[in-house]
Amino acid sequence: MKKLALHWKILIGMLLGLVFGFVMLQIGGGRAFTEDWIKPIGSIFVKLLKLIAIPLILASLIKGISDLKDISKFKNIGLKTIGIYIVTTVFAISIGLALVNIMQPGDGVSEETIAKLTETYSKNSSVQAKIAEASKQMDSGPLQFLEDMVPDNAFNALSNNKLMLQVIFFAIFLGIAMLLIGEKRAKPMKALFDSLNDIVLKMVDLIMLSAPVAVFALLANVVVSSDDPDILYALLKYAGVVVLGLVLMIVFYCVIVATFTKKNPFWFLKEISPAQLLAFSTSSSAATLPVTMERVEEHIGVDKEVSSFVLPVGATINMDGTSLYQAVAAVFIFQALGLDLTFADQITIVLTALLASIGSAAVPGAGMVMLVIVLESVGLPPELLPIGLALIFAVDRPLDMCRTVVNVTGDATVSMIVAKSVGKLGDPKVKNWDDNYDEVK
Repeated sequence: MKKLALHWKILIGMLLGLVFGFVMLQIGGGRAFTEDWIKPIGSIFVKLLKLIAIPLILASLIKGISDLKDISKFKNIGLKTIGIYIVTTVFAISIGLALVNIMQPGDGVSEETIAKLTETYSKNSSVQAKIAEASKQMDSGPLQFLEDMVPDNAFNALSNNKLMLQVIFFAIFLGIAMLLIGEKRAKPMKALFDSLNDIVLKMVDLIMLSAPVAVFALLANVVVSSDDPDILYALLKYAGVVVLGLVLMIVFYCVIVATFTKKNPFWFLKEISPAQLLAFSTSSSAATLPVTMERVEEHIGVDKEVSSFVLPVGATINMDGTSLYQAVAAVFIFQALGLDLTFADQITIVLTALLASIGSAAVPGAGMVMLVIVLESVGLPPELLPIGLALIFAVDRPLDMCRTVVNVTGDATVSMIVAKSVGKLGDPKVKNWDDNYDEVK
């Protein structure tokens, strides 16, 4: 009997989690049972993925750079990566603006709904925290993001998943230094990171054995912790516009894959699907990164020289799904509140959303902080800011899950394009968790 593919197991786990969550909502004490006994299983899984994210970035990036024989190759890969990420992000924002202006979801929101949302969420501690975080970012200087990329303590950077850019900077710096001292003197250090890379990838395989059960737990908890269904229905048109835009971005990626790499886009989606499903379940590009790297390298055939740089950088600065959501959300809020946005304002949204995506944390809820920055850039009165966020807060989590899928798919797409352009897109070489089991059992 043919073994069931991982993505089907994860999908079954997700569907069972949704059903279980809805059943628990109908049972007295069901929500408490889910939060006490089911949620921790998903939380442990996400923690395990985050546990290996930084070791994987460090080992993979240093190995990729130290394997280069010509340092100019790294410059070529870096420039292409940043350039393509900027193009895809601008395209995503443009799609969002086009859809929200054509469909105008904000015009259908009643004053009663606005009043109810404002009463429910405007004083919410999470909303206030995101406003405060955005204000802190806006008060910083124009080159603050560059300053924040450089760590003053490597061990501090390595101990904090939110400092992903600092880890990338340190790994690149160390890898280039290893190249410059010569192959002979760098050999012991290179052997260490080569071995660490293999070990961490094996850890990914082991963690993924529990993925179907973990996504069951994650989705069940999402359902039982969901907000008032009446409010969700009121925001259905807005959510539909965001989801339509995200689907169009997936289509855009498929066209790019077919055009530039000559690979079957359906094959691409099938191979990357476990990472997409995990992105949906966790709402975190950072937590999904180890799985994204494993799928892209072993199942799609992108060389480690490319994936080790493109994917960690993408998890931090490439937020196509989040940027599209910001464009839709910003215009929706103005429409719902009866405020006008000029064409110049919408160009400002494109530029601000692009800049805000660079350095944004690859964690759940970061998009809301970016949205505050976008709203303030187009002149939303400060007193209306909590009301604006309250309008969309109820559906932010499910939309966050959807846009993280697009973020991860965009990272994988760009890694394929860059790999193809530098001759580093080869045949997949799949490794299983038990490949060497016979040696140790």
